[in-house]
Amino acid sequence: MLLFIDESGQDHNVMPCEVLAGVAVAQTDLWNLIKAIRAAEREHFGDYLRSLRVTEPKAKQLLKRKRFRLANQRIEIPDEELAVLAHSALTKGLEAHRVGADSSPITARELTGYSRSVLRFVDSVLDIAAGFNVKIIASVVDSNAAQSERDILRKDVVYLFERYFYLLKDQCPNQRGLVVFDELDKAKAKHLIERMAAYFLGTKTGRFRSSLIVPAPFFVHSELTTGVFLADLAAYVLGWAWRLGSMPQDSRQELKPFAKKLHEMRFQGQKPKSDGTGHWPLHGIVYLDDLRGRLDKMADEEIDAEDD
Repeated sequence: MLLFIDESGQDHNVMPCEVLAGVAVAQTDLWNLIKAIRAAEREHFGDYLRSLRVTEPKAKQLLKRKRFRLANQRIEIPDEELAVLAHSALTKGLEAHRVGADSSPITARELTGYSRSVLRFVDSVLDIAAGFNVKIIASVVDSNAAQSERDILRKDVVYLFERYFYLLKDQCPNQRGLVVFDELDKAKAKHLIERMAAYFLGTKTGRFRSSLIVPAPFFVHSELTTGVFLADLAAYVLGWAWRLGSMPQDSRQELKPFAKKLHEMRFQGQKPKSDGTGHWPLHGIVYLDDLRGRLDKMADEEIDAEDD
C-alpha cells in the first residue's frame, strides 16, 4: 500500500488550520485510479490539466472562493458545452502566458464554464477515489496549537503514522506500507528523514510500527503524481471545511459537500488498550489543538510549580 502525503496551511497565512493529509491507495488499484482521474480531466476540460495550465493544478487555485462565485453566475450553459468552454479558457490562458499579452481575452461565459467544470471535476475525483476504496488519514491542527520544544517527529505526523499502521494491520497485514511525500526543499526533507529515523528506530512504538511501515520516505514532484494531487486536495478541503462540533475555526460552507465525501472515506479502526482490557476506537481524521506530548506537558507543569 502507498500513502501519499501533502500539507496545507503551514504558512499560517490564510487557512485557519494546518493539515497533514494522507491518501492511502492499494498498489493493485493505483494505475487504474490514475487512469480514471485522467479520463475525468479529459471529460471536464477536453485534455489533461497539466497540458492546459502554466502551473500544476493545486487545490488552492482550483477551489478558491472566486471559483464558486464565477460558477454561480447567472449564465445558462448546457452541460455538453462546459468542457468546450473550459478548454477554450485554459488554451487562451496558455497563449497569453506564451506571448505575454491577452491577444484573445477570456469571456465571462468561458470563465463560468471553466469554473463549473472545475467543481464537477473535483466532485468526480472524490467519487472515483471512493470507488477505489481510497482511505483518508489526516491530522487537522489548530493554527495556534502549542508546539513541542523538543526536536522530535511532530505529534501530527506521529498520529498520521499511527493510523496508517492500523490501516495496514487491518487491510493488508502481509504487506509493507510505503510513504510518499510531496517534494520538499533539501533541508526540510533531511530534517524530516532524520526525525522519522529517530522515531522508527529509536522508540519502542516506532520500532513496532516499522514492522508494517517502511520508515524511509520517497519524495516526488506533485505535478507528476496523481496521488499527491489527491492528498493536496484533501488537505485543502479538510483545513477549510472539516469541522467537529468543538472546533472554533471559521469554515467555508461551499466546501462542506467535498469535506463530507472525504469524511466518509476516512479510515475507521481500533487499537488495543495498553492494559489488554479492550480496544480504543481510531478515527482516520483527528483534530489536534496541542502538539505537545506527555513529556512536554510534564516539563511545563514542573516549571509552573517552580513559579508558584
